[in-house]
Amino acid sequence: MAPETAGRVTGDTFAYGDYRADEGPWQEWNPTAETLPPVRGRHRVAKQRGGGLARSSTVLGVGVIAAMGAGGMASANTGKPPVSISIPDLPSVGAVFGDEPAPAPEGSATALSSLGVAADETSRTTRDAGDLLRDRIMAQAESQQVQIDAKAQATAQAAAAKQIADATAKAEKAAAEKAAAAKKKAEAEAAQKAEAARLAELAKQYTLPTSSYTITGTFGQAGAMWSSGYHTGLDFAAPTGTLIKAVHSGTITEAGWAGAYGYRTILTLDDGTELWFCHQSSISATVGQKVATGDVIGRVGATGNVTGPHLHLEVHPGGQAEGIDPMSWLRGKGLTP
Repeated sequence: MAPETAGRVTGDTFAYGDYRADEGPWQEWNPTAETLPPVRGRHRVAKQRGGGLARSSTVLGVGVIAAMGAGGMASANTGKPPVSISIPDLPSVGAVFGDEPAPAPEGSATALSSLGVAADETSRTTRDAGDLLRDRIMAQAESQQVQIDAKAQATAQAAAAKQIADATAKAEKAAAEKAAAAKKKAEAEAAQKAEAARLAELAKQYTLPTSSYTITGTFGQAGAMWSSGYHTGLDFAAPTGTLIKAVHSGTITEAGWAGAYGYRTILTLDDGTELWFCHQSSISATVGQKVATGDVIGRVGATGNVTGPHLHLEVHPGGQAEGIDPMSWLRGKGLTP
């Protein structure tokens, strides 16, 4: 084989190492700026420097993305409208893709280099304001909760104090009532004892008119056998001849026959009370005679309007015509018929 020749033209044919005239002219495979001929005409494009377009495009994209991201973060974090971002006016393509950064034109908002910082500051400011608002709301809620807890505690304390006061008042009232009842009972017992002592003392001064008797008629009984229509005294049934005694000391003011009363003796006490002893079989005292308690003044009989031997006793306070119940009067003197 013939030795290889690079870029050689041989006749009208083209082969490896040969050149054909109808297929040319040919240029270098890897031209450079020095080997390229100058472009003729009015339209010229500024010579690019290595990596200018890529570097400028990258800076622009990163700035825009950072600005948009900051606006989105502010909107997402705070819920407020996104921050407005102004893109500076580009004076010329060559200034943008050149090595030197173009100065910001008059009236532009912010340089691309400060967009990220401004967005970060806006986001931080908005976030700080949100934190302050949240802290303020939390503090206010905590203060309100403290007030509610204090009010509830005060209410509970007041209710507890009221319960204690009510219980204390109830206990004091019960104690006072118990003390009053005890005092009343003691006073009643004391009065009863005093009355018993008084009656005991009176009993020494008074006595029953007879003994060995049976009560056969009481005061107020109704019946045709009594002219007044009811019984006016107290009947002591006893055998004829049973002794009749002076119930209390006094003066004999009457002694003799008294019709339906039979033989009757009237003893007038010092207080003016008259005691009538009726139906006697005999009289042992005379008018004007002073007698003492227990002195014999007559004997049981059946004289007058009677159905059997008995002593009919009547009591007339102050000498009045109408008598009172002899049973009650005798009990008032400490005697029990």
